[in-house]
Amino acid sequence: MKLVVVSAGLSSPSSTRLLADRLAAGTLAHHPHATVETIELRDLATEIAQHFTTGFPPARLAAALDAVAAADGLITVTPVFAGSYSGLFKSFFDLIDKDALTGKPVLLGATGGTARHSLVTEHAMRPLFSYLRALTLPTAVYAASEDWGEDGLAHRITRAATELAKTLTPSAPAPEAPAPIPPPALTPTPAPATPDVDTTAAIAPRSLTGAITSVDPDHGFTITPFAERLAALQRT
Repeated sequence: MKLVVVSAGLSSPSSTRLLADRLAAGTLAHHPHATVETIELRDLATEIAQHFTTGFPPARLAAALDAVAAADGLITVTPVFAGSYSGLFKSFFDLIDKDALTGKPVLLGATGGTARHSLVTEHAMRPLFSYLRALTLPTAVYAASEDWGEDGLAHRITRAATELAKTLTPSAPAPEAPAPIPPPALTPTPAPATPDVDTTAAIAPRSLTGAITSVDPDHGFTITPFAERLAALQRT
């Protein structure tokens, strides 16, 4: 699991880098085996300008762009200039491929000299990363000069880092589908046995020369000649 931190601070030491490091440390508290790579944009300022003028990134800038694209999660922190993110910060993300951040979790952070700029993360940074189709986390952290050493800043850092850590938790693998059960083999049903019947005798026509006067279940019917039957009727 790889976490990439992008810091746009210009001074050294920098409160922007300090906030970025604390956010990364809070995330690593949940994922101690994750790897962290920090990109200092002030070290790439010349390469960023060259990319805009030549259309080709120098080697260090290309490596940084590739690292951001391959990251599982991002922490991005910028100082506030004229009420918004710095030009160096915007220039770097202008060079990111338009699909590189799609669905990638991004934790937003900013630093400034006064609390009046605390909404820079909402009106400037969040729309930028929404345009890049990144997944911006609900809690963004702004640190004014008077916030350092306060419990409120530490609480916001912990909450934001926890949100990022949860998005980086690998999901459980989907259970394997059970093997299909083959249908039972169809056993042909034997045709019912036919009794040995002399059908020829059963259906052979008889020549009837008299009337049927009685039926014997064991021997069939009895035929009485007409003349005999007529004589019996005349006697009665």
